[in-house]
Amino acid sequence: MPDLGPYAVPVLAAYAVSLSLFAVIVLSSWRSWIKVKRQLKEVEKNGES
Repeated sequence: MPDLGPYAVPVLAAYAVSLSLFAVIVLSSWRSWIKVKRQLKEVEKNGES
């Protein structure tokens, strides 16, 4: 790990926040995809237009 000196805490905190936000976006997209997939199967099953 590089020596970040006095900036270590802010830099690591920024990485942590960025990774957390990325994880939230990925999980949100995944949940949305599952919901849409379920709705599409229901529409296909019922033969709705």
